[in-house]
Amino acid sequence: MKVIKMSQVPEVDGSSPLFTGAVTRQPLVTEDMGHSFNMSNINFGRGVRNKFHTHTSDQVLVITAGTGIVATEHEELTVRVGDLIFISAGEKHWHGATKETTFSHISLTAHGSRSQQLEP
Repeated sequence: MKVIKMSQVPEVDGSSPLFTGAVTRQPLVTEDMGHSFNMSNINFGRGVRNKFHTHTSDQVLVITAGTGIVATEHEELTVRVGDLIFISAGEKHWHGATKETTFSHISLTAHGSRSQQLEP
């Protein structure tokens, strides 16, 4: 058993072409701890989101700070601290901060899950 204190996990640059701006990532569960799933806390600046994408596994998001938006092709939901979102494998979606607030969420996917970006 291991206790991980999020406040003690350093933030690393998580920016990539998938995002519309700068993000940081706190790797919470790493490969040296286990091989079942990936877990990170992702921190978005105001108005920053990722682009439409899919995952090869289901994804769970747990909102940890701010107010954000989670969207599919058919709906856009406002989410807040404590909300939990389940996204099925292959579901086209995006998530990120509102224009007014920063936003953070824990992302949980199966080990080996891959993302596919669906817009430039």
